[in-house]
Amino acid sequence: MSSPTVAKIAVAAPLDKLLSYRIPEQLRGVLRVGHRVRVPLGRRTAIGYVFALATEAPQGLKAVSELLDEQPLFDSAQALFYERAARYYAYPLGEAVRTALPAGLSGRGSQPVVLRERHYRPGAMTGEPSGSLQRVLLAFIRTAGGASLGTLRASFAAPHAALHRLAEQGFLTVEEVERSRDPLAAEPVSPAAGVQLAPAQEQALEKICQAIAAGGFAPFLLHGVTGSGKTEVYLRAIAAVLAQDRQALVLVPEIGLTPQLVARFRGWFHDRPVRLAVLHSGLSEGERYDAWRAAARGDIDVVIGVRSAVFAPLARPGLIIIDEEHDASYKQGEGFRYHARDLALLRGQMTEATVLLGSATPALTTYQRARDGQLTCLELPGRVAGRPLPAVEVVNLGDFPAAGVLSPPLIEALAATLAAGEQSLLLLNRRGYAPFLLCRECGATCRCPNCEITLTYSRVERAVRCHYCDHREVPPDICPRCGGTQFLPEGAGTERLEETLAETFPAARIARMDRDTTTRKGAHGRLVAGMEAGAFDILIGTQMIAKGHDFSAVTLVGVVNADSALNLPDFRSAERVFALLSQAAGRAGRGDRPGKVLIQTWSPDHYALDFVARHDYHGFAASELPQRQALGYPPFGHLVNLVFSGNDAGQVADTAGRLAASLIRCRGEVEVLGPAPCLLQKLRGRSRVQILLKAAQRPPLRRLLDQVVAGCRLPAGVTLTVDVDPLDMM
Repeated sequence: MSSPTVAKIAVAAPLDKLLSYRIPEQLRGVLRVGHRVRVPLGRRTAIGYVFALATEAPQGLKAVSELLDEQPLFDSAQALFYERAARYYAYPLGEAVRTALPAGLSGRGSQPVVLRERHYRPGAMTGEPSGSLQRVLLAFIRTAGGASLGTLRASFAAPHAALHRLAEQGFLTVEEVERSRDPLAAEPVSPAAGVQLAPAQEQALEKICQAIAAGGFAPFLLHGVTGSGKTEVYLRAIAAVLAQDRQALVLVPEIGLTPQLVARFRGWFHDRPVRLAVLHSGLSEGERYDAWRAAARGDIDVVIGVRSAVFAPLARPGLIIIDEEHDASYKQGEGFRYHARDLALLRGQMTEATVLLGSATPALTTYQRARDGQLTCLELPGRVAGRPLPAVEVVNLGDFPAAGVLSPPLIEALAATLAAGEQSLLLLNRRGYAPFLLCRECGATCRCPNCEITLTYSRVERAVRCHYCDHREVPPDICPRCGGTQFLPEGAGTERLEETLAETFPAARIARMDRDTTTRKGAHGRLVAGMEAGAFDILIGTQMIAKGHDFSAVTLVGVVNADSALNLPDFRSAERVFALLSQAAGRAGRGDRPGKVLIQTWSPDHYALDFVARHDYHGFAASELPQRQALGYPPFGHLVNLVFSGNDAGQVADTAGRLAASLIRCRGEVEVLGPAPCLLQKLRGRSRVQILLKAAQRPPLRRLLDQVVAGCRLPAGVTLTVDVDPLDMM
């Protein structure tokens, strides 16, 4: 049988089809699906990924220029997964693959050099080298059976010339060896204590294990209140799938949750030969490269990671777990705008795996799928060991008009918690010192020149800063509009809350967890470890402190401002607030002592807060879903957001208007809303206009995208972003 002569390649460029290239003679029989190659594209070269091989006449085709990796980066099954994902999200296939592959795969980087003694055949050079340093080096390498260049540099002064001479004379052979940079290697393992499952956990686990044993695609929603022991169910389900010689993939929404979860997994499997790998952006490129390659070789049993880990190259996935499946972090916000939860379900379907979505506050789309029978719902209605859910009190800020950041009830509760030697969490979903600076004489603020929003004031950095484009400037002492001198911070962010707490409780040990304090590698883990060790009395932070953390000594949770998210012009705002505050409340009382939650708000009668206070997810869903159904919004309808952007606002608006007219002519069963300015009309210097497409079923949306959007020609300088199933329409 002749070798393939043509390769079908997805080029990492904005192209919606595979391109055909001739396979040169030296690569025939070598090139396979999943190989990364360099190919000519117009007047330049580009990176591409082999998706198919064919035996056909290659007349007139340009040849593949270079093979970039010895081994393929993915197999045929994954190639099909990539194709279906890129097709669904209307994104160029080659660009989607580039997004899916970790950055470390762009090159292996330098590999460690190892020097070994060369063993000669009869007639080869014999004897010992002449130089004294050469003899010492050779003896060292001979005794050790080989040594890395790094080791020799550390042990001997200036060994390079002597080593070079030894290699020239044939005494040494020089090898490059592949290293495995394992971030878990140096971490100690603490064996987990045995836990007796509650009856509800046993029942849920039994159904999951039955599905694993039966094989085939089986999607579940594990709906358990906070502290109900979902992770214990995960661990035992993973053990069941590993017993079948299949692999498990576990997704978490935040990097900060990974160290705690990995430690728990390693402790639970400490006496079993289970190979774990982590995949997230907090690792170095080399660490991600090594984890990816180990998974591709089949050397990994369990991969734990954030949303991008849904693409991990596992050949035998038997169980895919999406923890905190409701979390918006699973949706990619730029470029390839995939949702990891939905791709996990697709991958489970394609590989006949069990998929387990876990949450105390499932997304309403997931909850409705379970109601419709598309998922099997497993309930964990109570906390482990019969522990009660925390008492929730809604504090009406209108009763304390003179209060600052902290109301008297919250100050009193913090003081009592500190006196009892217990820990507190305070949630304020705004970083920085204050949301903006305000001139008290004319009302002027500092605005971002690129995004046309107010700049956040950071006292630590002594700057005002845009959290979208990262523009920074020194705040003025004098108002540039009126010359006034009362240019003062307005509102509060996490920095200001930290300062207020330090003044109110000077003896308290306070830590802050937000994006500004967790940029360095390992910062999340150090803060989590500090809370677990009792090194902090109060941890304040943005929404990342509300996600999945299990601190047994936390008995008080305070929500400093519940109103900012409630008032967003988004049909999902109530759902977001309910999920965030319910998750934050769930951090309290997870140990032996009962918990308490205080929520400060100017809107104490809002129905979402009422359901949070009663820990009533089903009641919230019963209230919210009929409103969605009446308006045709998800989960009873489907959306696609088309966002046009460019430097020329008039050109952007004209382009959006022309496409909207074409969409309206061909819309069929699709409702076309807009064009209208985006809520953030200017972002990173580019003006933005959006068109929202809404339909009761997906097929009409897909036909309209294929018929009109895919074929539209954009003028130079205007970019169109297609966001299928958008979560954020800012």
